[in-house]
Amino acid sequence: MARVLTPRAEDFPRWYQDLISKAELADNGPVRGTMVIRPTAYAIWERMQADMDTRIKAAGAENAYFPLFIPESYLKREAEHVEGFSPELAVVTHGGGKQLAEPVVVRPTSETVIGEFMAKWVDSYRDLPLLLNQWANVVRWEMRPRVFLRTSEFLWQEGHTAHATEADAKDYTLKIHHEVYERHMRDLLAIPVVLGRKTNRERFAGATSTYTLEAMMGDGKALQMGTSHELGQNFAKAFDIGYSSQAGTREYAWTTSWGTSTRMLGGLIMCHGDDNGMRIPPALAPVQALVTVVKETDGSITSAARTLVEDLAAAGVRVKLDDRVDTPFGRRAVDAELKGYPIRVEVGPRDLAEGRVVLVRRFDGSKTPLQLGEAVGAVTAALEADQKALYDEALARREAHTVEVSTLDEALEAAGTGWARVPWSAVGVDGEALANERAVTVRCLFRADGSIPASQDEPDLTAILARSY
Repeated sequence: MARVLTPRAEDFPRWYQDLISKAELADNGPVRGTMVIRPTAYAIWERMQADMDTRIKAAGAENAYFPLFIPESYLKREAEHVEGFSPELAVVTHGGGKQLAEPVVVRPTSETVIGEFMAKWVDSYRDLPLLLNQWANVVRWEMRPRVFLRTSEFLWQEGHTAHATEADAKDYTLKIHHEVYERHMRDLLAIPVVLGRKTNRERFAGATSTYTLEAMMGDGKALQMGTSHELGQNFAKAFDIGYSSQAGTREYAWTTSWGTSTRMLGGLIMCHGDDNGMRIPPALAPVQALVTVVKETDGSITSAARTLVEDLAAAGVRVKLDDRVDTPFGRRAVDAELKGYPIRVEVGPRDLAEGRVVLVRRFDGSKTPLQLGEAVGAVTAALEADQKALYDEALARREAHTVEVSTLDEALEAAGTGWARVPWSAVGVDGEALANERAVTVRCLFRADGSIPASQDEPDLTAILARSY
């Protein structure tokens, strides 16, 4: 079979671009750095959204929507925040054919505008906690765009909350991190993530603490899959988010923000994809099983395939029929591999004459002839097994390409091909700056038991160093 994609081992970035194009996932938009998400990828994003939204609501947050345009003066109220985002801002100076009295920023994130309205809505301790989430697009002008990973406009959810105490804010931030983000990535995306604290150098602009979820991609680089931030009282003071306490005193609230984006689609591709295309985890896949008519004779093959589709759907499988017999079977098989359908069931004249079909698993490419009556059970069993197999494979790859080292020099060497796990004390603030000069970053810090530290100054912390996207 002719090669469709550049092999990953030959040129991983080219493989990634090839796959996005050949699997019809996205196109570059007309403005540099923008993207068009095609139906194949958007269907995956919709399932990500649905799962994430359910988890966010279970954590107590409610959805709202805030404006795309933000007065420039709002960003200037929090100095560190505006300094961190200034290079990425898109600013509108004219509207309706006239110069605006005040420039407006196209939403890069919404801490400022949501902070303005939190100040209006919160008056008493009884109004807290205020737990909000928004599904939206954001714009951050990107100099080196890459579809899904770094684009000037992308889709995301951003959560924003206000609390009466610092402890409550911290607890909620970590609740989102573990119960929403970690479980979504582990259970739906089948991507193992390392949870940790960002260093002061890497934390979100305006935050007091940033927590991250880091995943290893197929080439050994790291991808930040999501972040949660404690904002302390920085934004509360800048936007006067205050409340009357039970004691009758006027206090500032403690706020948080947290977000994940279409970057997870890029992570999904690079974590699970192989030289033949995507491999979508069955729990996530919009189409879990593709029933393919290999060749038609007298209509009986398509009829049998339709019956199998009905049986699979009745068993709870998300199934689709491919009866395009006017398109060569080989081309359809390649397309199914590129798009990563977890299971393909081939229904052809010769097999059906013997009461059989062929089950093809995308995870390992295996082909298993089986009796037609066994197909539904075999498909459901394979879907469950392959969800776990993808996670286990990704975890084994991460462990195989993570090296335990004791010095910064060893960490920098290991980061050339994977991750380095090194004592933070062997790196420190100065070592982190040196690593950055070599295009290596401290991805996160964690304690010996894997828990997230309260500060980068805690003793005996471990750091993950890696190259990243």
